[in-house]
Amino acid sequence: MKPFLSEDFLLITESAKLLYHEFAASMPIFDYHCHLPVEEIASNKNFANLTQIWLNGDHYKWRAMRANGVDEHYITGNASDREKFQSWAATVPKTIRNPLYHWTHLELKKPFGITDTLLNASSANTIYDQCADLLQLDEFSTRGILEQMNVRVVCTTDDPLDSLEFHRQIAEDSRFTIKVLPAYRPDKAMAVEDPDAFNQWVDGLGDLTGSDISDFDQLLESLSKRHSFFHEMGCRLSDHGIEQPYSEDFTAEEIASIFSKARTGKDLSDNEIITFKSAMLIELAIMDHDRGWTQQFHFGAIRNINSMAYQKLGPDTGYDSIGDFTMAASLGRFLDKLEYRKKLARTILYNLNPRDNEMIAAMISNFQDGSIPGKMQFGSGWWFNDQKDGMIRQINALSNIGLLSQFVGMLTDSRSFLSYPRHEYFRRILCNLFGNDIENGELPAEYELIGETIKDICFRNAVTYFNIDPEGN
Repeated sequence: MKPFLSEDFLLITESAKLLYHEFAASMPIFDYHCHLPVEEIASNKNFANLTQIWLNGDHYKWRAMRANGVDEHYITGNASDREKFQSWAATVPKTIRNPLYHWTHLELKKPFGITDTLLNASSANTIYDQCADLLQLDEFSTRGILEQMNVRVVCTTDDPLDSLEFHRQIAEDSRFTIKVLPAYRPDKAMAVEDPDAFNQWVDGLGDLTGSDISDFDQLLESLSKRHSFFHEMGCRLSDHGIEQPYSEDFTAEEIASIFSKARTGKDLSDNEIITFKSAMLIELAIMDHDRGWTQQFHFGAIRNINSMAYQKLGPDTGYDSIGDFTMAASLGRFLDKLEYRKKLARTILYNLNPRDNEMIAAMISNFQDGSIPGKMQFGSGWWFNDQKDGMIRQINALSNIGLLSQFVGMLTDSRSFLSYPRHEYFRRILCNLFGNDIENGELPAEYELIGETIKDICFRNAVTYFNIDPEGN
């Protein structure tokens, strides 16, 4: 019997162990998509305890606690930090075979060095106190943790209205060498389904750019100004978190009329909403292409399903799910429209429904143009898929239909500074797959060839693909 979470965790064969320990383990991390709060990096914050750094905002854990019968008072309510942690600790043994069980103990192991104690109700207070003491040390500040985890680049997720003042503050601090760059997420510029919120956001955009934004052309001009500002601040990626691709045909006159109607606060028809979103996606994609950025699309989430919980707690509190949208035709049309105009930027597609794995892997092959290796990317297992089975399914689909060797690898997509062991988790799974193929005679025992490919996937492909030098300006 193998011990739990040993140095060879998830590595079944000798080949897998060799590949991981000699090639993957020491590679730096290029975290090209996450939701870390930039202000906390700028201030080099130290958290008071595990609840504040580990549980606050983590809807993965919240969902598990609710499923375990924990009252909301101990999840998002007014219970003390220690009480909330005790409730989580009592839930952990019930998460066996859920990825949270692995992630929890990987994150206690690194960076806290807790390797001989499982988290449960009995160990909760000891672990809470031990980690609270460590969290006050310099190496457990936000910057200290990033350095401990060998992170070289962090790309956050930022609204076009963000001042990026904290990114600037970090960039001007020569003592801190990790790049922390913004990523442009203009979802609110498309959200005409809520006229009040949309108009409030557009008014804010106008205030920033000195425009009253009374027509669609002014909207695009203002968005382009913010796009340019983000570029000056080092941004080279955009991101969209949308239910599905939008690719309806439209005319300039139609979009001008829809925008005018939205600006007066009138409700739009479903067709008008989709048509407007289709136009915005095209225009935003063209901006990305013209500035040499990479565009990312996260498709397939149904959000805020529990209306009562949404009214009480707001968004991003654990009430989202996998959607079953039909996407292939609209995605193909969207990409084709850009390709036909010669405006298709480097693109990463993430799907939330694993049934779409092979579709995405096949779709990207239609638009590889030979300009750069892996221009079109099938993004890593995301959200409900960033666990062992989901990662394996994504890797296998890409391997079977595309080129795994050109994959830009794992990202964190997390709000927690303790989530970086997820890269280790991915790397162990990747090495185990390659190791199994070697042991089965499906790949040659050319460890340098395969090991260098693993290094590429873990880090080097991302450096080349995003054209961001971790060591340079």
